[in-house]
Amino acid sequence: MDKRISPLSRIFLIVMFALLYLPIFYLIFYSFNSGGKMYGFESFTLDRYRELFQNTRLLIIVLNTVVIALLSALISTIIGVLGAMMINKVRSRRARDSLLSLNNILIVSPDVIIGASFLILFTIAGLKLGFYSVLLSHIAFSIPIVVLMVLPKISEMSPSLLDAARDLGASRWEVMTKVVIPYITPGIFAGFFMALTYSLDDFAVTFFVTGNGFTTLSVEIYSLARRGISLDINALSTIIFLITMVIVVIYYLITNRTKKAPDMEVFK
Repeated sequence: MDKRISPLSRIFLIVMFALLYLPIFYLIFYSFNSGGKMYGFESFTLDRYRELFQNTRLLIIVLNTVVIALLSALISTIIGVLGAMMINKVRSRRARDSLLSLNNILIVSPDVIIGASFLILFTIAGLKLGFYSVLLSHIAFSIPIVVLMVLPKISEMSPSLLDAARDLGASRWEVMTKVVIPYITPGIFAGFFMALTYSLDDFAVTFFVTGNGFTTLSVEIYSLARRGISLDINALSTIIFLITMVIVVIYYLITNRTKKAPDMEVFK
């Protein structure tokens, strides 16, 4: 099979990546502009980054965003893994398809509708908008993502592995911790990092459920952008982009190392 890329395909890929990355590099480039504008680069400076790290309020918002992302990703991963295991145990194909359809609703639904629904729910329940409302919302829309990442790994696992472990005298807990979890670890990591990324990037849902005195980076950047062009946004966006790249690299290193490791180890 000829796997060479045609010239037309190469041109398409170049144009596509240019459209995706040139605006980001343009933003990063002008974060070092001493002129304070998005045109007419005058000279190199790190003043925007110094101002950024001296902004106590913004540092608190960054901490809020990271805490929300880590907690929501961790909790949604635990719930999503358990949910994927339960769905995999359903014998009826119709029932399984129905559960998967319900699981996918939060993924395919517009974020505005999801955010408005959470806002109505929290208002009726009397929950004050703030940290907990944002956390619960992020957990809710991250769980279906984790399920979709983990369920294929569970489905492709051969039942003979479980039978062999039980024949060797493994208990249910040992089967779970020494056979199932190691086998589906790539899916778990994929679900965790996807949930983490979605939480860090989310704006629409967070905009609806955040309250006075609490906000996240996405909402704060939107508020700064509405006040006018500020290179502080460029500096902040540059840092977020670099952190995202580091997370992606770590994710691929972990998944590649996991693939090279043995699929399972029943007993040491």
